[in-house]
Amino acid sequence: MTEIAANPDSRTDQFLAGVRACLPVAISIAAYGLVWGVLARGAGLSVLEVMMMSALVFAGSAQFVALDLWTATPAALPIGALVLAALIINLRYLLLTATLRPLYSDKSRVRGALSMYLVTDENWAMTVAAMSRGQGSAAFLMGGGVLAWLAWMCTNLIGYGLGSAIDDPTRWGLDFAFTATFLALLLGMWKGRSDLIPWLVAALAAIVTSRLIDGSWHILVGGIVGSLVGAFLETRKHAHKS
Repeated sequence: MTEIAANPDSRTDQFLAGVRACLPVAISIAAYGLVWGVLARGAGLSVLEVMMMSALVFAGSAQFVALDLWTATPAALPIGALVLAALIINLRYLLLTATLRPLYSDKSRVRGALSMYLVTDENWAMTVAAMSRGQGSAAFLMGGGVLAWLAWMCTNLIGYGLGSAIDDPTRWGLDFAFTATFLALLLGMWKGRSDLIPWLVAALAAIVTSRLIDGSWHILVGGIVGSLVGAFLETRKHAHKS
């Protein structure tokens, strides 16, 4: 398996192209990064804990859930529940990162595995969209990932500093930033009416699961069910063409 080379641009050009492609979603990342920083301060995290969690975990949805379970008393902190919740929420990255395998050659498996640290929903979506156009590269992916990491880290710290001034993020509409980001990604990946069925099935599965099961299982169930339906429809479409 060889690395995609449809785009002759240098790695630097591809890296900067990834940065430019992810600039719009980076604004949304910054918005809910501020919210997380504000909430982290309210939950009793120190500046060091905020920096370590954001740098090591680097997963917005998992970090929001972690705040719900966080306690100011270390002895009462539900470590097992925190780890399990983060695992469940981030299981979707098994599916997301698998689609990026064509970007790396057989000789760069270790480098590719390490670079998955910088994969987010946002730069993954932008990279997959570029790959569908015969473009995209590992450098493109990393450009968006570095931008997302910087936006997340910086705004977490800014939000933490503003925590005493912003007592209610919902008053500023910042609570909707997380949802707005994914709506923008969906619109950017829209290919036609054939996308509606897996999207609707995923949404329905997530809604039903959230009603029946507590926690964040609806994220995993919706992603898996939607992916399976999309894969089935894509396979059937290719079977009819052949």
